[in-house]
Amino acid sequence: MSLEYAILGFIQHKPLSGYDLKKVFDTSVSHFWPADQSQIYRTLNKLTEAGWAEMEVIEQSDRPDRKIYHITLAGRAELYRWLSGPFPSELSRSAPLVQVFFSGQLSDEQILEKFENAVADFKEVISRYQQVPGQIDELVKMVNSPREIFFGLLTLELGIKTAQAQLEWAESIIQRIKNHDLQLVIGSDTTTD
Repeated sequence: MSLEYAILGFIQHKPLSGYDLKKVFDTSVSHFWPADQSQIYRTLNKLTEAGWAEMEVIEQSDRPDRKIYHITLAGRAELYRWLSGPFPSELSRSAPLVQVFFSGQLSDEQILEKFENAVADFKEVISRYQQVPGQIDELVKMVNSPREIFFGLLTLELGIKTAQAQLEWAESIIQRIKNHDLQLVIGSDTTTD
């Protein structure tokens, strides 16, 4: 459901094509809400059917006609209603954590390899996230609001902190497996397996 609101949020600033929206997603919110081109086009159709967006066809002589989407008054009202409401509650799912849950069936070598790969992945994610502020010039121009950019970058801040916490967690697991230390620390309680 949030993809609809993300698109409304972007087209409230400037009418955009599906292609333009994909570029905006890739340079702004993909660290927490990736969207592929087909999802964007399907959602644009839904927004148009709901009356929250309108499509304008711009004829081009050297290329196929371009479809640009504008937010409607009803779309602005719906976006505002959603933004001013409580945070949406969504159950968290994680395929990697299902693997971790059952990893006791693997050898220490297999687990170490898995977590060493995870460490490399988390480091790559952090590096990518840290590059985002230098890649959002087009978004900054489109939004033209330091306040909105501030709140947009708060999501990046959380993404970096989350990835750093995941990195620290994975590194601690590697050390505990190497030290044959199968103690869990949950809050202030220590549990021994």
